[in-house]
Amino acid sequence: MQIPANKNASENAVKLLNYISDIAGKKIITGQHTQTNPMEEISFIRDNTGKMPKLRGFELLAYSPNINYSDASEACLREIYENRQTLETAMKWAKETDGIITFTFHWFSPIGGRDKSFYAKNTDFDASRILIEGTPERNAFFHDMDVIAEQLKRFCAEDIPILWRPFHEADGQWFWWGAKGPEVACELYKLMFKHYTLYHKLDNLVWVWNCPMAEGYPGDDYVDVISMDIYLSEYAATDYEKEYLQLISATSKNKVAALAEVGYIPDIELLEKSHIPWAYYMTWSKEFCIGEQYNKIENLKAMYASSYAVVSD
Repeated sequence: MQIPANKNASENAVKLLNYISDIAGKKIITGQHTQTNPMEEISFIRDNTGKMPKLRGFELLAYSPNINYSDASEACLREIYENRQTLETAMKWAKETDGIITFTFHWFSPIGGRDKSFYAKNTDFDASRILIEGTPERNAFFHDMDVIAEQLKRFCAEDIPILWRPFHEADGQWFWWGAKGPEVACELYKLMFKHYTLYHKLDNLVWVWNCPMAEGYPGDDYVDVISMDIYLSEYAATDYEKEYLQLISATSKNKVAALAEVGYIPDIELLEKSHIPWAYYMTWSKEFCIGEQYNKIENLKAMYASSYAVVSD
């Protein structure tokens, strides 16, 4: 049993945190990110295994308040249009099943930017200036947070718990929130935690931190789940033990751990033997799931057939 970072966490948020904390090291929850409303990844898994993942990831990028449509590539516009209304899809799925939802937010920069401005290379937005009172960057940051909070409140009103993973991959400099280093991303996360829990009363959120660097860890008072994203350069059967040890060493031994994004799914036979306590994994979308460019169907079948894996029928 793990005490939530938000002392006012809703009953269902507490239940979800307790569930994933209890299951870690005993089983692993299967997860799949979905990038579009048709959720073609889920159909692919069902068609090939007869099962479906227990956890589904949904993307919020199309809900970004500051999207520069006039200076966006065809690929950017396609990604936005494919992602629209995804929260309706998530809500419907959550109400109809006992599945677990997690949200990823590729946040278009709050000021300026072009094309996919969640990438630091496409914006001159300086995240470090958010930490200075009265700056345009700070005002825009809070404006965007408030807009997204209204979307999250729809789930809070239904007491649907969400594994909420803001400022993901803060160990890298490719997103604007990580471009000034993990320490800045950590402070942004803490600003959001306080604003969402104290002001917006979003008590349905289970807070997931996504950075395996000690200098960026917000502290146990702000985190429910420690996680990391792993994309191996080539396939290797692994239970990700090395990465697990790296993560808990850099962050906390008091929190449940998760593979928030993977390119290659963990090897279920190795996990059955090692019991490395990953609560869940989530494979990334499109080609990381569909086809065999990354995950072989035989590995997918082995995962979903295993008694160690938590799946949905």
